[in-house]
Amino acid sequence: MRSIFLRFAVLAALAATVAGVGAQGDDRFRFKSGVELVNVTATVTDADGHFVSGLTKDDFIVYEDGQVQDVTNFSNERVPVSLGILLDTSGSMTPDKMASARAAIDRFIYDLLGKDDELFFMQFASVPDLLQGWTYDRRLISRAVGEVIPAGGTAMYDAVARALPIGADGRNQKKALLVISDGNDTSSRTSPSELRNLIRESEVMVYALGVDGTDVGTYTAPQPRRPSTPRFPVPLPIPGGRGRFPGGRIPLAPQVQPQIQFPPLGGQGRTWGRAGSERVNEDALRAITDDTGGRTEIVRGFGDLDAATAHIADELSKQYYLGYTSSGKKDGRWHAIKVELKDRHLQVRARRGYVAS
Repeated sequence: MRSIFLRFAVLAALAATVAGVGAQGDDRFRFKSGVELVNVTATVTDADGHFVSGLTKDDFIVYEDGQVQDVTNFSNERVPVSLGILLDTSGSMTPDKMASARAAIDRFIYDLLGKDDELFFMQFASVPDLLQGWTYDRRLISRAVGEVIPAGGTAMYDAVARALPIGADGRNQKKALLVISDGNDTSSRTSPSELRNLIRESEVMVYALGVDGTDVGTYTAPQPRRPSTPRFPVPLPIPGGRGRFPGGRIPLAPQVQPQIQFPPLGGQGRTWGRAGSERVNEDALRAITDDTGGRTEIVRGFGDLDAATAHIADELSKQYYLGYTSSGKKDGRWHAIKVELKDRHLQVRARRGYVAS
């Protein structure tokens, strides 16, 4: 009887130990998933703009607010990306432009991205419209792109604001948006300052392809489609899984944004929503992309989209991941990040900071 009692006592002690370890493991996970572990994706190029691979952790120097940080996490392997594609479907998108855009997106998703990359697709004209939620099925993305009907204005800022929380909900550690537009924002309710706040609070990289052609004709089409209920991946995600939004609803951009004081952005751009011109505003696009570690590329016609999307796919496959533990101050302030290379002949691009909220 005594041996049975001792056996139960030992089992109880082991169970308590395992529970304690499990709790510690949960704490460590929560710690690493919060702002204390700062994730930085870095792109390295040489003087000719070619991507540089094969670097090690010791080749990088990372600063936060001017102080050198100890890089505790590092990878130079290709990692999958959760990528949202945002396509301008305003009235300036003529049938020829749309045909070129569809062909470029199909090649991008079928031939250039990895099979473990997940995608969603959003169109934006006068309003943003999520046509396909997260999926690994390229056919669903291609079908959604084929359903768009160009008409209306250009609400690019609203589209990016709505896409950021969706992008943050992606399965993969690397998260990005790709915005394709041939004009300037004319219809957004989200202001540039509100969008900058949202961008700087997110870890999602933003890339933009601005198509600046000489064709300024406008395609007259039926009224723009009303925002539809988002199409979610098939099968539907398990309730409570992977941090999906409650009730399966994707939230719209917040109406009120926190007033966080940031350092000025380089290239402020011209007046938001200016009238009289549909030409691509490169400065406005750079204001959206540059702080995130992404970039803006201006192409001179839709015939160049294939090369531009191939360049972005190549970049996403050859980036470096660096992580460091910050002081963990939840002060709601902007903390500047600077990444340098010991080899001064190389160039590096990475996110410029984060908000410790």
